Amino acid sequence: MAGRGSAHIEQCVREGFIGVDFDIPVDLTGQLSDDRREFSKRYMPLYHDKFPDKSKIAASLACGFTWTVAKGLKVGDVVISPDGTGRYHVGEITGDYVFADAAILPHRRPVRWLSILINRADMSEALQRSTGSIGTCCDITGYAAELELLIGGRRQPDLVSTNPDVEDVASFALEKHLEDFLVANWAQTELGKVYDIFSVDGESVGQQYPSDTGPIDILAVSKDGTELLVVELKKGRASDVVVGQIQRYMGFVLDELAEPHQSVRGIIIALEDDLRIRRALRVAHNIEFLRYQVTFSLIRG
Repeated sequence: MAGRGSAHIEQCVREGFIGVDFDIPVDLTGQLSDDRREFSKRYMPLYHDKFPDKSKIAASLACGFTWTVAKGLKVGDVVISPDGTGRYHVGEITGDYVFADAAILPHRRPVRWLSILINRADMSEALQRSTGSIGTCCDITGYAAELELLIGGRRQPDLVSTNPDVEDVASFALEKHLEDFLVANWAQTELGKVYDIFSVDGESVGQQYPSDTGPIDILAVSKDGTELLVVELKKGRASDVVVGQIQRYMGFVLDELAEPHQSVRGIIIALEDDLRIRRALRVAHNIEFLRYQVTFSLIRG
């Protein structure tokens, strides 16, 4: 996203670049290691010096997004950027990092923009949710095949109607929206009474929060600020594999994001559990399992 609300996309397309600005006012040429964690550890103190009231989570996001655009993207990678009207510009990274001092989005990469606009309405629901994640950038490599179709002016086939493994189309459709539904109705849930989805400067950043082992479905913080909550959502039945997955996310949060006074807790949410996951959770005392239930009612007006 080219600035808050895609404010700078027209200039980016006109001048052939994409960039970020997280108030790290230094030329990063020669300072961009291949290890994002190493970069973040070096520059998070600089960010904190300028914004001493910001959390480690805010600093981690700022440094992580800066590194991703400046170093993580490779020459030849394809990027899409929203224009704020439901369409996406498509471009190809053509060069290495450039610092544009005293300009908007100073940490830049040159881009060859194509004369193509992708309509968000033409995307599959899964791709719409992924590109709707809060944050400057997100990795949608998993949707490469669909994006190639869209760039060529074609749409992805309906995955529900063409998937022979879907036995109950209604349940399949409902469960696909589990994460969005939980986030949208967070305040009305039991979790919402104790935790808030993490936000920075009033903007929610806790959905699909990036980590070094994959995106965290939901990252929340207790209302008194003493506990960070990692929520992992599973459609249908959860297996014991998810315990190791959420533990990796929790380890990342503990090492990289938690302040000294904060503890970390995990919650797995799924439709059903089994004996293996119950056994695994018996010795994981900071992880809880919750079942979700979808209900449908008709109310006479």
